[in-house]
Amino acid sequence: MIDTKILYGGDYNPEQWPRAVWEEDYAAFGKATIDTVTLGVFAWSYLQTDEDTYDFSRLDEMVARAVEGGARIVLATATGALPPWLAHQHPEVNRTDFQGRVHTYGQRHNACPSSPVYRRLSAELAGRIAERYAGTPGLVAWHVGNEYGGFDGGCWCEHCAAGFRVWLRERYGTLERLNDAWNATFWSHLFSDWEQIVPPNMLSEHWRGPDHTAFQGITLDYRRFQSDAMLRNFRDEKARIREHDTTLPVTTNFMGLFKPLDYHRWAEHLDFASWDNYPPGPREHTRMALAHDLMRGLKDGAPFWVMEQTPTITASRDVNPVKRPGVLRLWSWQAVAHGADAVLYFQLRQSKGACEKYHGAVLDHAGRTDTRSFREIAGLGGELAALGDAVLGARTPARVALLFDWDSWWAAEMTDGFNRHVKYPAIVLAYYRALWAAGAQVDVVPVTADLSRYDVVVAPMLHLLKGDIAARLEAVVRRGGSLLTTFWSGRVDEDDNAFLMDVPGPLGPVLGLRIEETDSAEPGVTNPVTLRLPDGEAGLGVPAKSRGGAGASWGEGGEVVAPGGAGPVDAGPGTGLVSDAGLVMEILVPDGAEVVGTYGAEFYAGTPAVTRNRPDGPDSGEAWYVATGLDDAGVEWVVRRVLDRHGLVGPYADARDVELAVRSKDGVRFAFVLSHATEPVDVVAHASGVDLLTGRTVRQGETLRLDPADVVLLREDAPRDPA
Repeated sequence: MIDTKILYGGDYNPEQWPRAVWEEDYAAFGKATIDTVTLGVFAWSYLQTDEDTYDFSRLDEMVARAVEGGARIVLATATGALPPWLAHQHPEVNRTDFQGRVHTYGQRHNACPSSPVYRRLSAELAGRIAERYAGTPGLVAWHVGNEYGGFDGGCWCEHCAAGFRVWLRERYGTLERLNDAWNATFWSHLFSDWEQIVPPNMLSEHWRGPDHTAFQGITLDYRRFQSDAMLRNFRDEKARIREHDTTLPVTTNFMGLFKPLDYHRWAEHLDFASWDNYPPGPREHTRMALAHDLMRGLKDGAPFWVMEQTPTITASRDVNPVKRPGVLRLWSWQAVAHGADAVLYFQLRQSKGACEKYHGAVLDHAGRTDTRSFREIAGLGGELAALGDAVLGARTPARVALLFDWDSWWAAEMTDGFNRHVKYPAIVLAYYRALWAAGAQVDVVPVTADLSRYDVVVAPMLHLLKGDIAARLEAVVRRGGSLLTTFWSGRVDEDDNAFLMDVPGPLGPVLGLRIEETDSAEPGVTNPVTLRLPDGEAGLGVPAKSRGGAGASWGEGGEVVAPGGAGPVDAGPGTGLVSDAGLVMEILVPDGAEVVGTYGAEFYAGTPAVTRNRPDGPDSGEAWYVATGLDDAGVEWVVRRVLDRHGLVGPYADARDVELAVRSKDGVRFAFVLSHATEPVDVVAHASGVDLLTGRTVRQGETLRLDPADVVLLREDAPRDPA
């Protein structure tokens, strides 16, 4: 797709300014080494002024100027927002919200995905744009829609009700099967006709909000349907593009850990994944890393794009702090380190009005190029240009898989009876953070992924089990790998009905336990959990970066390898830890599993809180179960021991807020060492090579001084055969 360099640029809306400003903009883009422009995302209202009238003259000029400037062009289908005339002439295209209120024209994300009129006209516009601009010099990708599923993630109108009934017929076939899936004998809900089914919202099954529903199965299916309905919009437009261009990739911009849409259901229909990186706070580097890895996992490890990020501030939060000096560069290189082959901004020039007029941009309202932010933008552009194609297309050599599942997210958070304060992304992030801190290279994958290439599989809060996932997780353990899962896992089937067996359902045999009761606590109420490996068992001791001595090296999967490639170095003796656990405390009974952690309070003090099962003996694979909400230190303690068994604790695991991410290409490893610390940090170089950002030669074992926001991109020397 792209074979020269990582793309650099962003969303550009020259229709908002006179032509003279365009010339100033392109001159500035040259100074910043910006090579890519995304055009026409919100162009519908000037491209089509009524149902039968199209005018491409303005977009023609915009595209021609980009071509003249030698830019790479990402061309949108212009359907990111409805035009006023469409909502006026066909009010049925306006969405109905979760409260049951029918919207009039306004904002964006305001179209009903099931509206026949919207589907027809949006696809027609996409087709006309593709017909007109296919083959344009510099055109590198098609951009369909924009941030699908914004606001509350869907529509609850009559068109959607009808579409939902069609979707249900296709899924279940018969009302008997549907009634069984929804447990419809409860509260007299047996349906005798498809037309009796209505969307679940505040007018029907819900109270208090989207996660409070009388029938979880109905709401779960409606969320699946809405995700599929918006996917159908994307597919409608992509199909029309393909009538005129069969080769250029087609994508849309996702939003990371975004609850309303199941991106795994979308992934096969995108030619590459892209997403908009707007972290909710200034210290969110692990959350961003998780989102990057999630996006990379959508296409089985293929590189993705950052379609949007802000150069300075966002405009949608109550408080919008500016990115501190060096942070833009750090976060951009973090994206590249995790697999991004494009780093793009919203926006290239600030809008003069409306709600995003103060949203950060490459060029402010004055168009200045002598500001701190522009200098940083230009500096990053220069580095990306100098890097060229070195890491383009490179993959992440991960031996750890983290399972992420939208069905479990949806089902767990609308479950009654336990603890509403438990949030699926927070639990997943806690375990990812521990993996990140340990320096493990991680693929974030769906439950349908091939797990055979991973030594460690982490499945936090895998609440809903579908397909053969339980058997495939057991296979990981039977072949010598390690499984780590947590409370609330294995509770329900694909219809969100409880398994009629001991908890954790089909996961029970491999975990070697059953759960008798589930206790819950208010936030801030904790139960001390003592974590300790069995007496005499080896575990983590000396710092990971020191294990193996000066002659050790770092292997392909992140393991410490003894001189001569003898394998992972043995660790020191194990140590214990007391973790403050909260929110959930499951009371479990081991059935073959050994106890690693015990509760210290309540009537279940002294009973197991963390277990490890070795179903085929002490030298076999392991299945760990964490029955409670351990604090960060406790999660890290468990994760380190799981990783250490496979030699997967990285060389900088004991350097707080120092990140290691690896990409590999044509047998060459590129190690990104990024400092998110607020103070200088000294680390010992894990390998010899050349820092591609400075040209400096680095020798294994030398001390690297990392200032805050520093980045080292080490092209590692090929390992030498032992003498």
